[in-house]
Amino acid sequence: MKKTSAIIATGSLLLMTLFASGCGNQYVNSSSAEMKPEKKEEKKTINYPAKPIEIIVPFAAGGGTDIMWRALAESMKTVLGQDVVIVNKTGGSGAVGMNEGLQAKPDGYKLTAANREIAALPVLGLAPFKTFDFKFIGKVNTDPAMVVVSSKSKYQTFEELVADIKANPGKLNFASSSTPSYYGIPFAEAADLDFVTIPFQGTGQAVVEVLGGRAEFGIYGIGEVKNHIESGGLRPLALMADKRAEGYFKDVPTMKEKGINVIAHAYRGLAAPGGTPDEIIKILEDALAKAVKDPKFIAFMNKQNLFIDYQNGADFKKMLEQDLKDLEVVAEVVKRQK
Repeated sequence: MKKTSAIIATGSLLLMTLFASGCGNQYVNSSSAEMKPEKKEEKKTINYPAKPIEIIVPFAAGGGTDIMWRALAESMKTVLGQDVVIVNKTGGSGAVGMNEGLQAKPDGYKLTAANREIAALPVLGLAPFKTFDFKFIGKVNTDPAMVVVSSKSKYQTFEELVADIKANPGKLNFASSSTPSYYGIPFAEAADLDFVTIPFQGTGQAVVEVLGGRAEFGIYGIGEVKNHIESGGLRPLALMADKRAEGYFKDVPTMKEKGINVIAHAYRGLAAPGGTPDEIIKILEDALAKAVKDPKFIAFMNKQNLFIDYQNGADFKKMLEQDLKDLEVVAEVVKRQK
């Protein structure tokens, strides 16, 4: 009995020793694991911009788009800490410059001024790209279209003009600032009107026709004709907008108020090649949002009669989706006329 007890006691002691040893090792190993620092994923910092940024303006120097971007480039320079250089690339009603911007290396150093033509030209089959081949950074400006007549005209109201067009189909002249007319066609289709469209390359020449009485009416951006209205040369009759303008033009009705449901406007935004990283787009979007709030830029826009209407990239894209649908009307009419 004593021997057995001794063996049992010895075995128990051995088990206790082994157990204690095992627990000790387990504790040490656990402590060692806890003491080791966990490896954290390091966020990559983008060194952007590290050099000057180029914005392609696909129209001639001196126009509304060109002067707006030259002013905004100075504000963006302050925000980004790098020069923002404007380069004019003309041709194809904007298609040449836009396509060059699209084909640029998608690194954020060559961007494209995105006017309504970035939507209109692909719809009309006049561009080697599609609108959403680009990534959109944001919209800066919207310029609602306005129906105007000479201050010497007999038409005092929009209703009088429409009534006369209906009473004299195919006889009244409309001076268009573009070919095709992004304003005249939707107006004619929505109101079921027949008038003669006289095309011009730009608003300047078209307005001269209205001022001289050789065209009964025109439709242009508010900013393009505000000076003529203020000086008494032109009379505003209606806006092609979903709501009235503020300030000076608050008394001008919209076509929708008069029973013609049509909206048309010019706009100016910024786009990048489709493959541009989202991180770079975000940096540019933030910079654009800050730049449009620069007091110097705001003062410039007010002086030029241009309306700041900022939208971020996502909202600008939604607006473009709707505009593509609206422009289908223009495309259908152009096809019928061929």
